[in-house]
Amino acid sequence: MSDYGLIINGKKVFSNNTFSVINPANERVVAECPIASKEQLNEAVSAAAIAFKTWSAESDNIKAEACGNISAAITEHAEELAHLLTLEQGKPLNGAGSRFELGGAAGWAGYTSTLSLPVKTIQDDDNARILQTRKPIGVVGSILPWNWPLMIGVWHVLPAIRSGNTVVMKPSPYTPLSTLRMAEIMNECLPPGVLNCVAGEDELGQWMTEHPDIQKIIFTGSIPTGKRVMSSSSATLKRLTLELGGNDAGIVLDDVDPATVAPGIIEGAFLNNGQTCAALKRLYVHESVHDELCEKLTEVANAVPMGDGLNEDNLQGPIQNKMQYDKVVGLYEDAKANGGKVLCGGNIPDEPGYFMPYTLMTNVTDGMRIVDEEQFGPLLPIIKYSDINDVLEKANGLETGLGGSVWSSDIERASDIASKLECGTAWVNQHGPIAPNVPFGGVKCSGIGVEFAEEGLHEYTTIQVVNVTKV
Repeated sequence: MSDYGLIINGKKVFSNNTFSVINPANERVVAECPIASKEQLNEAVSAAAIAFKTWSAESDNIKAEACGNISAAITEHAEELAHLLTLEQGKPLNGAGSRFELGGAAGWAGYTSTLSLPVKTIQDDDNARILQTRKPIGVVGSILPWNWPLMIGVWHVLPAIRSGNTVVMKPSPYTPLSTLRMAEIMNECLPPGVLNCVAGEDELGQWMTEHPDIQKIIFTGSIPTGKRVMSSSSATLKRLTLELGGNDAGIVLDDVDPATVAPGIIEGAFLNNGQTCAALKRLYVHESVHDELCEKLTEVANAVPMGDGLNEDNLQGPIQNKMQYDKVVGLYEDAKANGGKVLCGGNIPDEPGYFMPYTLMTNVTDGMRIVDEEQFGPLLPIIKYSDINDVLEKANGLETGLGGSVWSSDIERASDIASKLECGTAWVNQHGPIAPNVPFGGVKCSGIGVEFAEEGLHEYTTIQVVNVTKV
């Protein structure tokens, strides 16, 4: 039996069936994770449905206070959670790693506590009073990824409970332990049943999307899985928020100072070891600055120490799992076989762990797998261009549309070009920064709906109009 338990109706519940969670830095078992049965999922959904009746009727102040208390509890347990996260996810403790993620989780929870859903007066005159209210949907099913499991867990759960819903959360089978522990900590701030957490493998997610008593699914993950979530949710017409994959393009104009922009480009490309949906994944560089920028990017990339994330000196950890590691290595090998030039990295350590250093490749083009497919790892293709209209067409030519960026010393020129990118967020002279007060979402196949800010809170509600005649 695992020391880790499912969280159902405010209690830790164990299971006789478990699977092993692997540390990607050394390929050793961290711990055993319980596998929820279909009966245990039903218990979690039932607990959430019962809790919804009272939680949805609680005062706004009570719900806001609970979110604030969760923020404080995450802060109190941040170091414990950060170490557990590094063990199972692989990201370093320092830099933009586990401690950074826990800080973000606490910050997002705190900000969400300040949001509200005021009644909107549409009309109030001698004829009628028409009010628009937002009401919680019901039981929300949250299906989490493995790249930012705790911060995205907060992104899913906090706006759901802030708006009066209850939640059944499923962590990725690659990173379930820290999520189960965080759910246990959150439950100290909530009535029983408001937040439940069940772990398992792929079939559990299928059960959730098909469950008739779950009214909404929020999913963060790949486009193919998002399509399956949408399909299996259709029978019960669930509300959906889908934050799916991206293949974000960055466009470097001819007027940049390569030394100035290189650190920001590396940060945008390799945040969380490149395992971020809105990371920079295709870099188009004007031919006049291409060679010098490649030199500066190589200098920055080579300076990042790689190794076990529990070592306080390391700032790059392993790729999170073997399947993703094999995909990234395969894209790298395919690019090399098709004439790609390695600027740095590419050398795979002959030791346990799914390590690959930051790898930059040039002499690649659209149509090659390394450019057209989302790498989701420490691998960045650099494509030389000469015509801005041509490169905009290529940047917009894929099915994805999560983020994009333009890099230039002329902010107005860059802003104009950025507005022509087909993506949910277009950055200028940066790539990837997000904030809890700024809506975030994708276009095309990169998702449905938005997260964060008031617009994100609205995703967890339905509109009701109360129309009172005065005549």
